[in-house]
Amino acid sequence: MLRSRTVLLTELRLGRADRERARAALTDFCTGEVRRHLAATDQALYAPAAGAAETRLLIRALRATAAAVAARIDVLASADDADSADGAARDVTSLLTVHLAVEQDVLLPALALLPGADLPLLAADFETLLEGGRLDRPAVVDVTSIPHGRRHPRIFARLGPGEAFTLVNNHDPEPLRREFEAALPGVFTWDHLESGPTRWQVRIGRRAPGA
Repeated sequence: MLRSRTVLLTELRLGRADRERARAALTDFCTGEVRRHLAATDQALYAPAAGAAETRLLIRALRATAAAVAARIDVLASADDADSADGAARDVTSLLTVHLAVEQDVLLPALALLPGADLPLLAADFETLLEGGRLDRPAVVDVTSIPHGRRHPRIFARLGPGEAFTLVNNHDPEPLRREFEAALPGVFTWDHLESGPTRWQVRIGRRAPGA
């Protein structure tokens, strides 16, 4: 995570130092590497913390700034003159500097303290996604052997955009549904497959963007 943050900011600042020569390369870097970073952090780091009361508002704020960075990258990619491109590049650099600092200094310590969040595993997932790989997401997630207070981050980490899985639990997961409603309003699906008395199965999905 720290290596990625340093690389991103170094590349952006090099682009600002030599605008003419670096403009095309900077645009490619932002539409490629920076977008991959935004997508990887959302899936690997934001998702596990999105449903927890301790980190829910932090994740909303980070997703809002990530969306602002992505919007300025769109402006950079579509700029048809040097002044517009330079302005968009400055905006991306400024926004991303703050955004990455919050990830490094606030999000990672919060994840380290969040029950059920395995920070080394999340960091490995982040690196896998950043390098273009895919995470192994099982079709069935059985949480019956996981202590109650540690289940929800594991569950949220298993649900990427456009994906679904079957949750197996030993009690009615209605509290989890309320967390999904708070973290992903209007974005998730919830279908009961089995409802007790000792075993519950729910098919949980997350709609893809634009679906």
